[in-house]
Amino acid sequence: MKLTDILNPGFNAGEWEQKGYELPKFDIAAVRRKTHDAPTWVHFGGGNIFRAFPAAILEDALNTGKYDRGVVVAETFDYEVVDKAYRPYDNLSLLVSLKADGTVDKKVIASVTESLKADPQFDDWNRLVEIFRNPSLQMVSFTITEKGYAFNDADLARGLEPVFALGKVTALLYERFKAGRLPVTVQSMDNCSHNGDKVRTGVFAYADRWLADGLVPQEFVDYVHDESLITFPWSMIDKITPRPHAKVKEMLAADGFADNDYIETSRHTFTAPFVNSEETQYLVVEDHYTNGRPPLDLGGVIYTSRDIVDKVETMKVTTCLNPLHTAMAIFGCLLGYDLISAEIADADIRALVQKTGYIEAMPVVTDPGIINPYEFIGAFINKRLPNPFMPDTPQRIAMDTSQKLAIRFGETIRKYIARGLDTSNLVLIPLILAAYARYLKGIDDNGKPFDPSPDPLLAELQAIVAPLTIGKADQDVSCVERLYRRKDIFGVDLYEAGLGQRIERMVSELFAGTGAVRTALHKYATRR
Repeated sequence: MKLTDILNPGFNAGEWEQKGYELPKFDIAAVRRKTHDAPTWVHFGGGNIFRAFPAAILEDALNTGKYDRGVVVAETFDYEVVDKAYRPYDNLSLLVSLKADGTVDKKVIASVTESLKADPQFDDWNRLVEIFRNPSLQMVSFTITEKGYAFNDADLARGLEPVFALGKVTALLYERFKAGRLPVTVQSMDNCSHNGDKVRTGVFAYADRWLADGLVPQEFVDYVHDESLITFPWSMIDKITPRPHAKVKEMLAADGFADNDYIETSRHTFTAPFVNSEETQYLVVEDHYTNGRPPLDLGGVIYTSRDIVDKVETMKVTTCLNPLHTAMAIFGCLLGYDLISAEIADADIRALVQKTGYIEAMPVVTDPGIINPYEFIGAFINKRLPNPFMPDTPQRIAMDTSQKLAIRFGETIRKYIARGLDTSNLVLIPLILAAYARYLKGIDDNGKPFDPSPDPLLAELQAIVAPLTIGKADQDVSCVERLYRRKDIFGVDLYEAGLGQRIERMVSELFAGTGAVRTALHKYATRR
């Protein structure tokens, strides 16, 4: 069983369907012809998240029979992905959805019609120019990670042949401008706050620099600023797509599926002809398009206003998901866990996560109206965290914790204060913040040293807790006031917020000795 088998005349689908593989329900050749002649969507970033989510959503839309165009993928960073993961399989891939009960769903993805290397050194660039000059193009999208939106003076100075992704897209937008000031929407699908603004900032920077250097006319700058022609909507995306899993590879091999080899490029991209991901997913997009859009709502995308996108993101980042992850990261490291899926089976951890989300954070959640906050937390706790296929670790999530606490907990505390709510009702959030001091000490609950995860402020913050000793009775913990008054870390002065003394008492409990972390966690997480 090979992916390209499904393109052969007389292909017999019986064996595939018998083994649980969902096959495309549309005419692949017809979709490819129509997309080549009148493309509507080009996507930059051919990594695993693209194949597992945007391309799979389009697959679902095509399977309804109500749409007939695929997506052209363009790779801006690692061109070997095109050569090794796309073209040998005629742009087909297999999506394996990993379920919390240990079972999987298998679906062949045929929505990608072309794969191109987005750089002028390749002939593919001419095809991209052709696509951008076609009036049919509606959307240019990205999954290039947050750092993929970076640019610098050196790249701005390279003129119309930049190296960075946003410079290349701006050069292609210039081709679209020259073709008649044609409208298009430039859509980020990356997991970063107000992601459309990151795209817009980069495009404007390149256009302005090229104008200053005499490479483009003022009319081009006006074109990219004209929201009746070019828009940069926000979106909120949430789906975990880990690297190809050994268990999945073994399952596929047992089916007789031959395209299951791992692929590693010279730039250390790790992929495969198959992509595995969790089953839960969310993509909420600001509906602000200038030339129409692919009907991805047929595949589950939620189109809404910018305000609602912002509310969904705020719900996720400040109350209903990211703070719970950070709580698990801190306590997971202290209690010796190395898998999130194993940690959530701990009754005390589960109680901590549930009560932090449902009891302490929920009073300040703004319900976005399109995703129920209670159901969002429920899916996170009951489906996403226990998933045995998810190889995520507390140690990974604990990276850069000092940069996350202000958003993940400070926002909730500030909303309590702004709404006149009593911060003395907060118990578990102070416990999590107190546990951060114990985490910084780098000694787990069994008294064993561990290396805290990389963090730009790690050494500085460890120096603050250095005077504290684990197992010393009635020690003075006032040194932590220097930590908990830092608004740059927590978003608020925790003493001014009425929580400083409570956190100090909890720090004393957590430093009481071996087993103190478990004792304090059980005490506070199960007491109500």
